Amino acid sequence: MKTAYLAPRDFLDELLGELGEQTRIQAVHGRLVVTTGPAVSAAWAQNVWFDPKELRFESVGGAARALRSIQRSWALHSVVLHRRARLIAEKLPKVGGRRLAFPASPPSSPIGSFTLLEPDLMLASANCSSPFPNGEVEFVEDREGPASRAYLKLWEALTLAGAHPKPGERCLDLGSSPGGWTWALQQLGAQVISVDKSPLADPIARLPGVSFLKRDAFTLTPGAVGPVDWLFSDVICYPQRLLELVTRWLDSGLCGKFVCTIKLQGKAPGVQDRHAIRSLGQIPGSTVRHLYHNKHELTWTLLAG
Repeated sequence: MKTAYLAPRDFLDELLGELGEQTRIQAVHGRLVVTTGPAVSAAWAQNVWFDPKELRFESVGGAARALRSIQRSWALHSVVLHRRARLIAEKLPKVGGRRLAFPASPPSSPIGSFTLLEPDLMLASANCSSPFPNGEVEFVEDREGPASRAYLKLWEALTLAGAHPKPGERCLDLGSSPGGWTWALQQLGAQVISVDKSPLADPIARLPGVSFLKRDAFTLTPGAVGPVDWLFSDVICYPQRLLELVTRWLDSGLCGKFVCTIKLQGKAPGVQDRHAIRSLGQIPGSTVRHLYHNKHELTWTLLAG
């Protein structure tokens, strides 16, 4: 058995380092890393190809027929022989291209992935971890309301989690300035407690249902805030500090749903950072993943409540 992992653009080294600790790497095709054995946890994988197969074919049409005989929908990840790969993709039903209007559910139809390795050889997997082509989640963007594009990674995290704050729910947004996440939560009808040492953008600060606290997220105690339905954090800090903050809130029992960005310093996470990331991922019910809209950071999500 094999498994293939697609690294986000610019983060192949992070994926290789993560996989190198858990499995044997067989081949690397561009950003696609092929390993032996069943799938392992890989936060730096944008998409995982489960049990991919090498398929020989005689022509472009033959390649398309071979894929269609397995299932209907396929996404091309082109590594080499790009024109030939596109000709095959053009003979398959079109996938992707539709931007989600948040809030919306991910596509429900299974979508496989394939790439050419040689002119007459492709690697294909009918079963992939992401419901989006190559793990690329695109939204209908709001160009006027939010103060930054950071709201896109929050939309993506909530879409993949299959849940989002409901009208009237109480949300704590830590490290909120200039207000991209606060804006997105307010648009859902939530009551938002926005916390930062820097102010919100004026239009967002004036939105109904938004209250602002000029505080340090790490000195703000759960008892001072009281019960909240969701805790969101996009605070710039070392992973260990985020782990300590999350642990404090979990121990308080005052919040059960979390979406937090794990910010990383430098190209390769240090030993302490890796330990903190691993500890976050080991919290029952949680996930750690690199989102399509993340930069050099990961997102930790827990929906326990």
